[in-house]
Formats: sequence, structure tokens, C-alpha cells
Amino acid sequence: MKGKAFVTSVYLLAAATLAGADPDTVIEMGSRRELFVDDFLVQELAGARLRLHQPVPREVSFIFDKPWEGNESYYITVLEDDQATGAGRYRMYYRGRNVLYDQKGYHLTHPEVVCYAESADGISWRRRELRLYEFEGNKRNNILWKGVGVHNFSPFIDGHPNCPPSQRYKAVGHGSGGLYAFQSADGIHWSKMQDDPVITKGAFDSHNVVFWDAMRGQYREYHRDFRNGRDIRTSASGDFLKWGESTFLDYAPPVQTSEDSPQDGTEPHPAGRVSQLYTNNVTPYYRAPHIFLGFPTRYIDRGWNPTTRTLPNPKFRELRGAVSKREGSALTDGMLMSSRDGSTFRVWPESFIRPGLRQKDNWFYGDNYQNWGLVETRGAYADSPRELSIYVTESALQGTSVTIRRHTIRIDGFVSVEAPLAGGYCTTKPLRFSGSRLSLNFSTSAVGTVRAELQRPDGTPIPGYTLQECTLLYGDSLAGVIQWRGGADISGLAGQPIRGRFELRDADLYSVQFTEPAD
Repeated sequence: MKGKAFVTSVYLLAAATLAGADPDTVIEMGSRRELFVDDFLVQELAGARLRLHQPVPREVSFIFDKPWEGNESYYITVLEDDQATGAGRYRMYYRGRNVLYDQKGYHLTHPEVVCYAESADGISWRRRELRLYEFEGNKRNNILWKGVGVHNFSPFIDGHPNCPPSQRYKAVGHGSGGLYAFQSADGIHWSKMQDDPVITKGAFDSHNVVFWDAMRGQYREYHRDFRNGRDIRTSASGDFLKWGESTFLDYAPPVQTSEDSPQDGTEPHPAGRVSQLYTNNVTPYYRAPHIFLGFPTRYIDRGWNPTTRTLPNPKFRELRGAVSKREGSALTDGMLMSSRDGSTFRVWPESFIRPGLRQKDNWFYGDNYQNWGLVETRGAYADSPRELSIYVTESALQGTSVTIRRHTIRIDGFVSVEAPLAGGYCTTKPLRFSGSRLSLNFSTSAVGTVRAELQRPDGTPIPGYTLQECTLLYGDSLAGVIQWRGGADISGLAGQPIRGRFELRDADLYSVQFTEPAD
């Protein structure tokens, strides 16, 4: 169906659906940015869908190949720090660890350590010679911390408005009995905040993360535990030292557990489900901090079967499997999930980071671990805007080092409302906004277009703001402004309940925001 007939039929369907909606349920959107990482704003999709996008692999950022690092060096944190001293404003923290596999088993070749690197642009990284701790009798290294917490030391920059300068950087790390709390004034020199662990209920042997949640005025943490397989707990705190009772996350739709996972390769995994979550990497999205984004690692083990034996590096896979069967057959890849309350998460069942068309250095348990922390870096082209960088592990446990590859994705570009050239529509739930412009993060083809209509809560188009009066928007922009025949000003509708209806043709819509004109 094309042209006017398509538009008319979809419009009637949307109007019929909207007529039955409760006009009293209004989203107080204000001027905040909303992403389409879930269906929070969506009342109806017709001819359109929510599409998960995958980051683009870029250059190798780092190879953890120093004697104090090794083939199990991961649990990476990357922070963009405007107040950083030294050579760079980007900080990287990671574990240094090496495991040797042989016929007798596997063992650590040196004690675990926490390592540190810096970058001026988030692309080119260098180890900073800290001279804090000896390794084999020499302090010329980038070792940041030894002792309790080294297995998964996870720092953050504390945004609490009353945070003392001596505690501007905080961290948690796993030691005997649970998670310990750490503090630092400069992100380099660290000390424990107290002798006892601050969180004790959990397994913790993964990347446990913590941050200041400015929207809710509390600290939040996410850590590893087991519930029918690998899973995630969370709790909150007002002072970082006294934490409430932790609870397992809820998932909508439910997450497939290990009890559902076939181990012999004889059955496919149910469509629309995911398996065990090994890491979590939950963080407030900096452009819309009311939304939590998580970048967990999916852990899946189909056991040994003919397909397992066709994956890269089969000889080492068999050696590793002889030591630990699951470590020969298990696989890991990167996921995306989101939450609006910090407890219930929408997990995309498809992969965010696939292992890829590889002949080596991937398709093993330990690969595709994403870092904690979203940072902006320069765009791929000289004239393109900044984008988001994500740092991902490769070659884990397969030699004597771990490779870190940078991946990039457009700002807000995790999920879009997507429609083909034939056309599609997204209609929002009733909402109330503040501002005078409707700004879109969108992308079209050369022939594609976006139009918007503002409606009453019952679906009636508002005169002056109908689709027919909307100027065709096309191109690719992080902040394209919708205009109608009368211009872009919608301030006369601010504070009133409305709906938005977007017509997309060969286009993607990533986020929307009601704003004021730029100065």
C-alpha cells in the first residue's frame, strides 16, 4: 500500500487505537530528552519498529601485554574527567592478571593488580608511569593499587553536591567478605574508607559498579550474584558506606535462566530471550540521566557439539575445555538493557556487540566484555559531530595479552524508531512538555523524510501542527528542529496534554526533546 491510501489507512488505525486510550494518563516530559530504548513514550507503531543498533568496530586502543598485565586483564572503567591532571582528560582503570593453561590445569603467573592509563582524546592511550608499587623489584609501571579489591576495582567520579574534595573519586572492589569502599582526591592515590566491606550479600566475582544517581539523590550499586545462573543485584545508599538490602533485578520481558538453557546443542534457544548476565555495566545516561543504560555480558554455554568445534582456535579450546569444560564451550557477547527505576530492566535479546566474522581472537568466554562508562570522542570524519566510544575485550585467555578495541555509536543512537521508504508511524502516549521547539535526533536517506504532528490526547490533530502542514525534514542531525507552515514555535501548547505522531520514510528517530531556541 502506497501514497495517500497508506497514509489514510494507518491514520484511521491510529485514531481508533487512540480513542480507547485513557486521556488522564499524561507523561510529564517537561524539557527532558527521551530515548527510544524502550516503549515508554510509544503508544503505537504502525509500519515502523524499534530497532537495536550495533556499534561500529574501530581501531585497537590498547594491548594489555606488560608483564604485570596479561591474558585476563579486563573489567575496564573509562571516565571522561574535565578536571583530570596530567597528560589526559580520559582515565582508564583495569585489572592486570595473567593465567597459564597447561595439561595440569591453570594458575596465575603473578598476583592481580589494578592498572591505569590516560588519553587526551579517548582514542590514543598511554600507560602513565606511577611508581607507586613494585613489580618484580621495579616501580617503573602503571600499577595503581595492590591489595584488597584488585580483582574488580571499579572507580567513578562522585557527583554528590556535598562530596568533599578528598573523596571526589570513589570505588568499590571485591575482597574477603564482600565489596570494599575506596576514596581518592586525584584518582591516582587510593585508600580504603573503612576496614570492613560495605556490601556483603552476593557473589561479586565480576565487574561490580557504583555511581551517584543525581536524579534520585542517592548512590546506586550493581553487583554479581546467582539466581538460576549468573544474575545481578542492586542496592542504594545515602552516604556510600551504609547500604540498603540488595535485591535481584526484575526483567521485562523475563530473562531466560540457566534452567532454560539447552547444554547439548540439540535445541535452539527460545526467540526473544537472553541467557545469563555475567557483567552489568549499568550507568545513568548522561544526556537523559533519568534513564539507566546497562551493557551486560551475555554468558551462554551450549556445551560441546559439532558447531562448537568449528569455532576459532579449536586446539586451544580443547585444552581449555580439558581444564574446565565450560571454559572451552561457553561464549560471551555484549548486550544492551535499560531501566527507568533502576530495578526493572528491558533487556534487548539481540546482541549489541557480536563476536563478528573472525578467524581468531574472539568467540571465547571472556571476549566482548564492554567497559563501564560512556565517553564522547571525536567523530569518524573531520566534519562529523562527536560520538560515543565503547571499549571491548578481544583475545581473552588465548595468549599472553588482552586486546581492547574501540567501538563507536552515534550519540543517543542505541535504538531507533525505524521505518522503510513505504512509510511508518510512531504515536506517543499523552505527554506534557515545556519549551518552544521540538528537536529530533534523526537520520534519513537522501530520499527519506520525517514529519511530525501534534494531537490532542484523543488523537485529534491540532490545527497548525498537522502532518500536512509540517515541513519535510531530511538529512542527519543530532538536533533537527521540526517546523510547520507557521514556523517552529510550539510554546502555545506548552503545559497542555498532547500526543506526538511521527511519520518516517526510510528514516530513523533516536530521541526527542522539547527545547528553547539556541542562543
